[in-house]
Amino acid sequence: MRIWLALFCITWSILSVENVHAGAAKTILVLGDSLSQGFGLAPGEAYPMLLARKLHAAGLNFQVTNASATGGTTEGGLERLPAHLKRRIDIFILELGINDAFRGVPVNEIQNNLQQIIDKVKGRNPNVRVLIVGMQLPSYAADDYISSFGKMFADLAAKNGSTLVPYLLQGVAGDPSKNQSDGIHPNIAGQKILAETVWDVLEPVARQVVPLSSRGERGAPPTKSGSH
Repeated sequence: MRIWLALFCITWSILSVENVHAGAAKTILVLGDSLSQGFGLAPGEAYPMLLARKLHAAGLNFQVTNASATGGTTEGGLERLPAHLKRRIDIFILELGINDAFRGVPVNEIQNNLQQIIDKVKGRNPNVRVLIVGMQLPSYAADDYISSFGKMFADLAAKNGSTLVPYLLQGVAGDPSKNQSDGIHPNIAGQKILAETVWDVLEPVARQVVPLSSRGERGAPPTKSGSH
């Protein structure tokens, strides 16, 4: 009887520790448009879910929520955001603005909406780390709107002390082999490149957010030195 009780207590203790680690997962919220939603693909093929796999493989305990929507605009993001502020957010990935630009929304209005989104997330999560995902308009004409739009993301990152992904579609835009037949939305191969582009910026931030002791307890690899 004593042996059985001892074994029960040991088993319960192990399960309790595992449950603590499972419940201690940090959270990432991705708020974006069709590029992040994975238009035309299965949900698991979009780059946010590919990032979730990379985090898991790196021993980083994160739960990723992809709150992106096809056709998403900055105004729409503001409307959709409150439902996602009910939970703690440790890392916030913001990828919006290109659909506004396609509609000719003034750059200062786009920037103001993005700033409001950041302010609301920070208001509920003072320690959140923000990643701003930059976009660029096709350079059909080197006008002020195109340059102002491209510069806007870096300005937002600098103002908010955020981390910048300079250009989400780097290595994908304009490449037929990396896009679907519409020439706009990345295919599976393109989404994998998007995941690598964001991962280069996200990984060091994620390693700062997850305590070193927690990674060590799970047998995860040590923190990498240097930057990508």
